[in-house]
Amino acid sequence: MAAAVWPGTASLAADPAALLRAGACVIMVRHAQTEAGIGDPPNFRLDDCASQRLLSPAGRQQAVRMGEWFRREGLQPGSVWSSAWCRCRDTAELAFGRHRVLDALNSTFQNNNNQSAQTLLLRARLRSIQAGQFEVWVTHQVNISALTGESTSMGEGLIVHTSGALLARIPFA
Repeated sequence: MAAAVWPGTASLAADPAALLRAGACVIMVRHAQTEAGIGDPPNFRLDDCASQRLLSPAGRQQAVRMGEWFRREGLQPGSVWSSAWCRCRDTAELAFGRHRVLDALNSTFQNNNNQSAQTLLLRARLRSIQAGQFEVWVTHQVNISALTGESTSMGEGLIVHTSGALLARIPFA
């Protein structure tokens, strides 16, 4: 599916870096490639990475390449936010060398009781991002789908305007 283009950005849509430079947007990144599996093992704990599904070696390289793209393009996010899950935190650290945990980015895959509330919080945060600024949100498929209605591959990013319009996709292969 082609990305919707926000009015005035048609010429930028082919250039994701230009969209990010223009700001008033976020790039929602699904964590990089993980070891095989769906969700997390039974009885996983957020405070114990060994109990979670983690990045694969290929995913770790994918996250590094993601960060290299941002540096090559001269892009500096105002903030890098991450889910508390280790695969998201590791993606953020490998790509950007920093992150802060934002609970609204936590996975609701195995318990979606908070999905609506988390999506409302993310929409409010999205609307607060100013022109000339952008944020990176490293999260999970369920949160990206809840906010955008789109599916993503692991390591793929969606640039979302403060209005909620999808501007572009970036597959960080």
